[in-house]
Amino acid sequence: MAKACKEAGYTGIIVTDHNWGGNTAVYRMKPWKEWVNEFVKGYEEAKGTGDKIGLDVFFGYEAGFRGTEFLIYGVDKDFMLTHPELRQASVEEQYRLVKQAGGMVIHAHPFREEFYIPKIRLYPDYVDGVEGINATHSNKQSISHYNPAFDRRAIAYAKENSLPMTAGSDIHMTSLLCGGVAFKRKLADIHDFIKAVSEGEDYLLTNGDEWFKKNGELYL
Repeated sequence: MAKACKEAGYTGIIVTDHNWGGNTAVYRMKPWKEWVNEFVKGYEEAKGTGDKIGLDVFFGYEAGFRGTEFLIYGVDKDFMLTHPELRQASVEEQYRLVKQAGGMVIHAHPFREEFYIPKIRLYPDYVDGVEGINATHSNKQSISHYNPAFDRRAIAYAKENSLPMTAGSDIHMTSLLCGGVAFKRKLADIHDFIKAVSEGEDYLLTNGDEWFKKNGELYL
């Protein structure tokens, strides 16, 4: 994945594998320490490759709550190891723990409709932002979740609640759709990403086909 992203022109990626609440590759019932050590291997291997090929690789994860999903940024392996209560945490408790650690919670694809999402649940008081653009929703090459209305609703929701927006590729394979966030400068680390988004730095969002301003408006 790191090599594919480098070849596609990315300067950096955030690895956000699904945690125990989603489509994870790690057996959910393993002891906590063992689970965490297995879970971070994907990031660690991508980071090792990124260091060799000149690609910044930052850590994150995607937390799932019966189909409702959140992108967690700004925490690390040590944070997870010392907080086994994350496994049973509610959305509200998760937010408190992540914020105490200096992290960020972004509501991923909040209006996606799929068989594994029993209903749309919104938590404007327990997120720091919204994934306004998801490449699988609106990139014309997408073969899953394609429905641009999901993004339009997410953008309207973010605006209504004065929440900053991000964009994601939502890729699970090396055939990339090339969605993401484009900054005017190179980011130092994941906390630099959090600061840039939360403090309103100028950036663009893309689904790999089109470009959007940070407020979700089409960039012409």
